[in-house]
Amino acid sequence: MNTTFWKGRRVLLTGHTGFKGSWLALWLNSMGANVHGYALAPDTDPSLYELARIDDLVESCIGDIRDRDSLEAAVQAAQPEIVLHLAAQPLVRESFKDPVTTFDTNVMGTINVLEAVRRCESVKAVLVVTTDKCYQNREWDWGYRENEALGGHDPYSASKACTELVAQSWRLSFMGATGEDARHCAVATARAGNVIGGGDWAKDRLIPDLLNSIANNKDVVLRNPNAIRPWQHVLEPLAGYLMLAEKLYTEGEPWTQAWNFGPHDADARSVSWIVEQLIRECESSAGWQLESAAQPHEAQHLKLDCSKARQQLGWNPVWNLEHCLKEIARWHSAWKDGADMQQESLETIQRFSKL
Repeated sequence: MNTTFWKGRRVLLTGHTGFKGSWLALWLNSMGANVHGYALAPDTDPSLYELARIDDLVESCIGDIRDRDSLEAAVQAAQPEIVLHLAAQPLVRESFKDPVTTFDTNVMGTINVLEAVRRCESVKAVLVVTTDKCYQNREWDWGYRENEALGGHDPYSASKACTELVAQSWRLSFMGATGEDARHCAVATARAGNVIGGGDWAKDRLIPDLLNSIANNKDVVLRNPNAIRPWQHVLEPLAGYLMLAEKLYTEGEPWTQAWNFGPHDADARSVSWIVEQLIRECESSAGWQLESAAQPHEAQHLKLDCSKARQQLGWNPVWNLEHCLKEIARWHSAWKDGADMQQESLETIQRFSKL
């Protein structure tokens, strides 16, 4: 990664108050970027955004991407060169409870972002972040490639498949070499695997639930212990986003595609494996038990084929899953001990970047 590229670069980051967004805001700031954030207020207590004092590092605007006028005003005020769109309703189970808000946020929210970008001449590159769950899941043993069919059983996955189509449509219709807009803007999408790391307190997510159970010396309740996911430390896909955004800005059209960012096949592990490994890492006597109540549908087997990102972009995973869990345990222990979590998080980024 060319860290000097980001020095002084004006960046608008949607979703900067969330788990991934907070890590990305901190990383961008550490490289000298001029970061403007647009997002809802943090929805967890504690939150990485507050612990790492992200508000001190970015020009923050608290708002909803469904609010078109507020969003456009924030984009015009920031005059960004690059837009990184991470804001979303990110939870599968929440999408069953409130599918309308999920689609409104993930689909219409993205349309609002892209329309605001069209009216802001400073923007040269946009990266729309979706998910590995945007693929039509056939429960294959091998990884999905970027040219596989999109789909989605649950509302969250379906909304992200729609988001992919929206980004493609706006790129082809308005922002690409053959689009109607005279000013071209490079647009790509990024599909990441299941991200884990320190500072995640979102509800209905494995690592927060597990760490809470360890802290209370109770067994964690698992909905789907045999489900296999492409687990990776949160910094892994963020590195890919930064590399891709630089290419979009400097070279444009060749990079306006969909890109997978996931771990090596060996790190596509079951939920129960993750739980047992992190329990050992934390030297806990906790265990796990199976949820007895009926649960909404979730995919059983999901992997990504990331060969395109490795071969064309030069992106590769840095930390294997065992080391990733050590980093989580280290970050969580530091937080419990009252450490400066901005500094602790920056040191995590530095350890990652050296590799």
